[in-house]
Amino acid sequence: MNPYVCISPDVKLGKDVKLSKFINLYGCEVGDESKIGAFVEIQKNAIVGKRCKISSHTFICEGVTIEDNVFIGHGVMFINDSYPRATAAAGNLQTEADWMVERTIIKKGASVGSGTTILSNVSVGENAIVGAGSVVTKDVPANAIVAGNPAKLLRYIERTAEVSK
Repeated sequence: MNPYVCISPDVKLGKDVKLSKFINLYGCEVGDESKIGAFVEIQKNAIVGKRCKISSHTFICEGVTIEDNVFIGHGVMFINDSYPRATAAAGNLQTEADWMVERTIIKKGASVGSGTTILSNVSVGENAIVGAGSVVTKDVPANAIVAGNPAKLLRYIERTAEVSK
């Protein structure tokens, strides 16, 4: 066991997955031929599809689904709670029973730029591009290019680039 890689026994790794050092994976699924960079955490019930690139310092929380052929840049943060609180109404620390995971999906072929934050209950459409440093607060259409805080539509991709084999 590599002391610099923490992978719990309940992780489902596909064929030919490439893992960097200093990662933390538990209760998640990673599809065939995907690459996970250094200092990445992927939480339980998160799914990463086939042939994805997850760059360093990225946090993929519970409730996130990343479909096939997706690029996630460095330091991308996903959110799964619209109203986070440390404590419940009675003042005790919250547990999983005190809140419900909110879902996020990144569709096939999308690219998310470095330093982006993606809020919960959001879908990033197929082949969409999210510019670096964006804050995604609402759904991104397929083939759209968005950027900013909040992310706004800049234009649509005129033609889909061929995926290299």
